[in-house]
Amino acid sequence: MSGMWTLLSHQSLMWIAATVAAFWIGDLMARASGRHPLANPVLIAVLILVALLLGTGTDYGTYFEGAQFIHFLLGPATVALALPIRDNLHHVRRALLPLMAALLAGSATAAVTAVGIGRAFGLDAQTLASVAPKSATAPVAIGIAETLGGIPTMTAGMVLITGMTGAIVVTPLMNAMRIRDWRARGFAVGVAAHGIGTARALQVNPVAGAFAGLGMGLNAILTAFIAPWALGLFR
Repeated sequence: MSGMWTLLSHQSLMWIAATVAAFWIGDLMARASGRHPLANPVLIAVLILVALLLGTGTDYGTYFEGAQFIHFLLGPATVALALPIRDNLHHVRRALLPLMAALLAGSATAAVTAVGIGRAFGLDAQTLASVAPKSATAPVAIGIAETLGGIPTMTAGMVLITGMTGAIVVTPLMNAMRIRDWRARGFAVGVAAHGIGTARALQVNPVAGAFAGLGMGLNAILTAFIAPWALGLFR
């Protein structure tokens, strides 16, 4: 059995199937809960995969090597977010100026608070460079962190935590603040919580999903300029 597991664990198809199955279970649980914010499919899938890797003694490198095709699909999936934006282009044109102001405020707040809080707790420069781009989508955030001298794996982890936290808190937070405009709700979660937040917005409302995708894309570009500035601000 040990030899068979060693053989299977290095097969790409197995880890792709495990990843898809974990998300499928997460989505079933989310639907069973009525899409409760705490029942986030990505969070559930991550917990299942972590338990599987720990239970089988499989290192992350082996898993990632096997499931990297799913990682490749992140690119086309991100590009596909342009479709709901196109369908809601008339809404975007009407709110262009407020959107740009919100983008600048949200992107700057995300980077400055991450670096400022980290600095207050005495984190070193390399760690600060790793957390500065946490609100950008993963491929962009990792690229920014590498340029700034950060640790890409740490950045990937922070991006994941940020996205899941944003997806969980966005609905109760917006309801508590009595923000009913789906454009504002979607754009806010897209800027703050990138792809995972955008996925949550698409589940709730198509207009919110479109604006979340727009916020995610624009924030990825702006973070490339904001993150180095935030680092320099606290040096």
